[in-house]
Amino acid sequence: MTHVTLRNFVNGKHTDPCEGGYSHVVDPSTGQAYAAAPVSSAADVDEAMTAAAAAFETWRDATPAERSRALLKFADAVEGRAAELTEAECRNTGKPLAVATADEVPPSVDQLRFFAGAARVLEGKSAGEYLRDHTSVVRREPVGVCAQVTPWNYPLMMAVWKIAPALAAGNTVVLKPSDTTPVSSLLLAEIAAEFFPPGVLNVICGYRHTGRAMVTHPAPAMVSITGSVRAGTEVAKAAADGVKRVHLELGGKAPVIVFDDADVEAAAHGIASAGYYNAGQDCTAAARVLAGPRVADDLVAALADRARSTKTGGLDVPDADYGPLNNPGQLARVSGFLDRVPAHATVAAGGHAIDGPGFLFEPTVVSGLGQHDEMVQDEIFGPVITVQRFTSEEEAVALANGVNYGLGSSVWTRDHGRALRMSRRLDFGVVWINTHIPFIAEMPHGGFKHSGYGKDLSMYGFEDYTRVKHVMSYFGE
Repeated sequence: MTHVTLRNFVNGKHTDPCEGGYSHVVDPSTGQAYAAAPVSSAADVDEAMTAAAAAFETWRDATPAERSRALLKFADAVEGRAAELTEAECRNTGKPLAVATADEVPPSVDQLRFFAGAARVLEGKSAGEYLRDHTSVVRREPVGVCAQVTPWNYPLMMAVWKIAPALAAGNTVVLKPSDTTPVSSLLLAEIAAEFFPPGVLNVICGYRHTGRAMVTHPAPAMVSITGSVRAGTEVAKAAADGVKRVHLELGGKAPVIVFDDADVEAAAHGIASAGYYNAGQDCTAAARVLAGPRVADDLVAALADRARSTKTGGLDVPDADYGPLNNPGQLARVSGFLDRVPAHATVAAGGHAIDGPGFLFEPTVVSGLGQHDEMVQDEIFGPVITVQRFTSEEEAVALANGVNYGLGSSVWTRDHGRALRMSRRLDFGVVWINTHIPFIAEMPHGGFKHSGYGKDLSMYGFEDYTRVKHVMSYFGE
């Protein structure tokens, strides 16, 4: 039964939706609604955009040192309220408390601190005389108001990935979290209000029409979304009418290429950890294994053993490795893939939804799939690992690159030369070698092809939130 009413956070304070609409927020562990979130209308979007545009006129003039100090204080406050943020994230997403405690707030704090430092070290071409009697200077400036849309798989961390570089560069933000996971983003905005001027960070809730109103509003100069290919395509089309800058982090179908010389047990452990993490609801999940001819059978057996020893459960299961899927629609989607497993494939482990409360699905391994099967080509976004075979390095490259996505990938081998050859030929924005899924603030994350464009994290991600201006001055007589 609904017992918490959430409110938007606009211009430094909580606000009610202009038209009074609300939607249920469901705990995926129980399948029960526990809160109501605003369904923001075009009027709410306009209110938030107006606040962000007004705040930009002063925030853009804050010095790098001032922006850095604000972000550092924000990071300290987030760290100080880690337990509260983690509890909110777990209730909203169903993630196991122990996993979220270790993996959600600590990296978010680190990323805030990284961008706090980045604010003070932007680099550009030095001033110089490239035309006689003229001095040229390159300025990096904030782009303006940024409309940002975050997904339901990592609502807290993805909010930080977008907010931190935008604010560090001097932009202002209107952010819309997924309609199923708004809680931690609203709490983040409330914490930030102590350190940033009103209107610098605004969070509004809503459905797709809210996001569309944000993209088409005249105020934003940039639109950033982490989400599905469908959503990213719609954003890019809508943003084109206003010639807005677009930053897209979309789906993935990461190949995990295991050569015959790899350590099978180590590979199986790494793949299972990265494939079932967050119930496989990760665009870089180790979900698509390509195995060499001599190692394939042993790897399938090892992965099946790993699946059977992997524990899933809701918030009441303290030692769970992963929790439920986010919503009933996602549970139905994952179940549908297993219902349609082709006859030439084998379900080596799992394959079913788990009876009981919540949206739980068994850790699953499917082998014997072909390149054109939907489980290989389409993003499942669930705790399902597929296995294909290859016979040569050339075929491994062709199979790995033979999908529409290009976000993450990994290569497992003892051959250093082969690893470097593969890293050059794989058409993916990230290539891990003998590991899969670690992220660090200093290195960029972003994909190619249908996985989108633009970078999160690192100085590359920071630069995405700036624009370059050439200033030329004549000094001749």
